[in-house]
Amino acid sequence: MNILVVGSGGREHALAWKLAQSPRSDRVWVAPGNAGTQQDAENVDLAVDDFDHIVQFAKQNSVGLTVVGPEAPLAGGLIDALDEAGIPAFGPSKDAAQLEASKVFCKQILRRADVPTAEHRAFQDADSAVFYLQQQEDRPWVVKADGLAAGKGVIVCENQEQAIDAVQRIARDKAFGEAGDSLVIEERLFGQEASILAITDGRTLVTLPAAQDHKPALDGDTGPNTGGMGAYSPTPLITPAAQAKVEEEILVPTVHAMKRSRQPFQGVLYAGLMVTNQGIKVLEYNVRFGDPECQPLMMRLDSDLLDIFEATVKGDLASIDSPTWDPRPSVCVVMASEGYPGDYTKGHPIRGLGEAAQLPDVKVFHAGTREVDGEIVSSGGRVLGVTAVADTVAGAKLQAYRAVKCIRWKGAWCRKDISDKAIHP
Repeated sequence: MNILVVGSGGREHALAWKLAQSPRSDRVWVAPGNAGTQQDAENVDLAVDDFDHIVQFAKQNSVGLTVVGPEAPLAGGLIDALDEAGIPAFGPSKDAAQLEASKVFCKQILRRADVPTAEHRAFQDADSAVFYLQQQEDRPWVVKADGLAAGKGVIVCENQEQAIDAVQRIARDKAFGEAGDSLVIEERLFGQEASILAITDGRTLVTLPAAQDHKPALDGDTGPNTGGMGAYSPTPLITPAAQAKVEEEILVPTVHAMKRSRQPFQGVLYAGLMVTNQGIKVLEYNVRFGDPECQPLMMRLDSDLLDIFEATVKGDLASIDSPTWDPRPSVCVVMASEGYPGDYTKGHPIRGLGEAAQLPDVKVFHAGTREVDGEIVSSGGRVLGVTAVADTVAGAKLQAYRAVKCIRWKGAWCRKDISDKAIHP
């Protein structure tokens, strides 16, 4: 089967790498891809928002399955366009993708499904949001842009003053563009975050092993929010009993609520969770694989990913065996450009990738890279996802950072404490 993966990040590299391992895959293309996907698959120069040419390419090249990685084309309706053209596609429809594309929509679904989440209010303008905050007691808040903001549209505030400033940035200064046309203000939850992803065809649900992302830029979970500086799986934070409870009380009710609202969900349902003293609550939903959670998950997946995706698209997930997993944990460390998540420069030559690839049980997934005159250079904020497996989390961390030490470019940096929450709880 010919397969097309849409996207250019570390998630898409991991998916293409795993799909190419299927004995049933013939050619795997990535659009537009990066320097790493070119090594494990074939890049095709198509922008993720160029729906017409993506559909045309899939038709002309007899693509049997298209996998859409990033949130923006999902929210824009790429799956719908592929479906209309008769091309099997893995991912949610535009309507269903509102679970991630609109924080307000997500909160409405959570309320209908009776899923535990933070107390919240939605606002259409800055004045009413500021007035609301001024009427409340001075306490920690979280202010969220309603729309997509590349994982950065959430501002965690310690007090009322910071929350009012966050409203100003989102709704008046438009720090996240049109994503801030509406906003959500919610109580700040305290605890540890975890990610549980599930694949669903709208009826059957297959829950994947829990992972833990590291969103803040700096060690000790300090600094500004990023798209994710590293992840590991599994996490001891989510016990088997807790995972079963999340499936029963969060994931399944959400899928049912989407079906009842006539926006059936098919694809990856990603629950961002907070483990609080009052129980597990949903922070947000994403409608695709997390990046970087996808990388350690794909490193551990023993089953054929193509079989899973194809059964999902056919609405036949119940007919295949549950996925099997390498019992060893996996750790992914993101190497980023100097200045990220703010302004950063591009085009710096990357050294040591071959040396890192020689290490056992290591895979370097590319995110923001491209090839220029035969040389791999940086081209994004998050540049590489250095991923390793080992018998213990501590061992996987050690092996990942061994690989990190092999790699260098001007201004390269990473967090040094990825997975420490599992090692030193």
